[in-house]
Amino acid sequence: MIVVNPLPPPSTNQAFCDVSALEGGMLDFPCKMAVASAAADERKITPALAFLVTHSTTKQQIVFDLGVRKDIENVPGPAYQRVANIFKAQVVVDVPDALAKGGVKVEDVKTVILSHVHWDHVGDTHLYPNARFVVGADCRQLFEPGWPEDPTSKFASDLLPPGRTDYLSPEDESWKPLGPFAKALDYFGDGSMYIVDAPGHLQGHVNLLARTSADGGWIYLAGDSAHDWRLVHGESIAESHTPEGGHVCMHVDKVKAEDTIRRIAEVMKLPSVRVVLAHDAEWFAENRGGTSFWPGKIPSL
Repeated sequence: MIVVNPLPPPSTNQAFCDVSALEGGMLDFPCKMAVASAAADERKITPALAFLVTHSTTKQQIVFDLGVRKDIENVPGPAYQRVANIFKAQVVVDVPDALAKGGVKVEDVKTVILSHVHWDHVGDTHLYPNARFVVGADCRQLFEPGWPEDPTSKFASDLLPPGRTDYLSPEDESWKPLGPFAKALDYFGDGSMYIVDAPGHLQGHVNLLARTSADGGWIYLAGDSAHDWRLVHGESIAESHTPEGGHVCMHVDKVKAEDTIRRIAEVMKLPSVRVVLAHDAEWFAENRGGTSFWPGKIPSL
């Protein structure tokens, strides 16, 4: 049973965040990999969305996720096969291009929060020389060592910069319950943006919940908690088994992923909460090229 508490009410002179979408490449997504009920041949063109979050009073900016890198051929070896053969990734506009549309250079980026470290969310981290990276601590096991030291790894050993990476452990006592979520971290300390522990998809997977107005609007950036809205609306996560007895699922822990999805469905029921998935084809089709993309911002509900 999920306990759903109200989200915190605004305080006097409540700080909030402007959230702007950033294009980060496109994927030709085989829906059967995500949704059990999808037809075997159903495919969907989906974005790899990233976001620029701007604090209302300090104007501090955070980039959430980095999309797909333009030089796709430099995705680590084993992962590249998925990029090219399964998802047919194409990048006309990457996150650096998208940021530049509003006058932000990669050198200007001071903080990057990664929902997780899959290739379609980390871009090219080396392009952000002045950024501090913030990740869920459990992701560390995926690339220590990574590729090429481990030739079977889908994650590069040099993915995150030593000395400029904060590994957030949800076991830390500073994480508190928030709405339907068991653990959330008040990032700025003023109730304007929370990092939410969102386990299931990949080790260290986190989401963002940002207040988008001083009077009660919110946006939940769900990362890869769900790859398709049918999952949020109650359909089952796809899984299969190989002839060798292996288990195939887009989530490393299906049970935890299902729990996270149920919590997202609950937060959607709360007043004035917008939810956007990282691969939200429907939202992208409706908003592409519009004012929800930087230098514009996603309207608050």
